[in-house]
Amino acid sequence: MRPLLGLLTLAAAIALFGAACTSGSANATNQTIAIRYSLFETGLVTVPRGVPITFTLQNDDPIEHEWIIGNADVHESHRTGTEPVHSEIPSEVTIPALSTRQTTITFDQPGEYAFICHLPGHEAYGMVGAVQVVASGS
Repeated sequence: MRPLLGLLTLAAAIALFGAACTSGSANATNQTIAIRYSLFETGLVTVPRGVPITFTLQNDDPIEHEWIIGNADVHESHRTGTEPVHSEIPSEVTIPALSTRQTTITFDQPGEYAFICHLPGHEAYGMVGAVQVVASGS
């Protein structure tokens, strides 16, 4: 009976190790960014270059927000822009109150990309974060 117990223990340990390895790689391609009290709860996300990343944007606030990610030029154009809703560009998403949206982006270049809500007053309040894109294997 003891050899069977030993085999079952070993099998369980292998299964747990495999699950841990799998969830680690899943986190690299799936990122959740929660919004609460008009702030992004996740400030910095690190992702690999050249891999599709699915962002789940979870708005727990009773008001609408937006998630715009890009370089300084993208953000400057949105600070003065007049687009009321974002729905067609994966890096520009409107998240209605108390809802969740998903978008998938592949970053081709390493670097840091800011994500900001450009609704009036939200950026000044601190509704900003960043994605750090690293070369594969970094």
